[in-house]
Amino acid sequence: MLLQSYLVAASAVIILSLGVAHLWLTFAGTALHPRGTSLRAAMEHEHPHLTRQTTMWRAWVGFNASHSLGAILFGLMYGYFAVVAPETLFQSPYLLAVGLILLLAYVALGKRYWFSVPFRGIVLATVLYIAAIGAAFA
Repeated sequence: MLLQSYLVAASAVIILSLGVAHLWLTFAGTALHPRGTSLRAAMEHEHPHLTRQTTMWRAWVGFNASHSLGAILFGLMYGYFAVVAPETLFQSPYLLAVGLILLLAYVALGKRYWFSVPFRGIVLATVLYIAAIGAAFA
């Protein structure tokens, strides 16, 4: 396996791990619950302006779960390409660009809205991914 494959695989494992951890924390325990019980109670009874078919709490859980699934999908797909089909990945400017754009979007979101652990992990994954692109075209 080439250096660039190892680098993308490492990037993918980081994002996959963050996605799995986030999905686990979404449904297990209270780590992603508000500290104030009154806020959760309010979220369970309030609806977004968009629709009355859900509550803010159910939307919160759903957004967290779907966000996790996106990270898991990135990790699985790019990990697969890096290990099983590196020629497909590194010969496709489209696949390389989509992966980079997603990681950069996660970096921007992480900087603005998240806390240090996922942000640092995403930055590391992005650096590894960029290094892989550099190694592939060196």
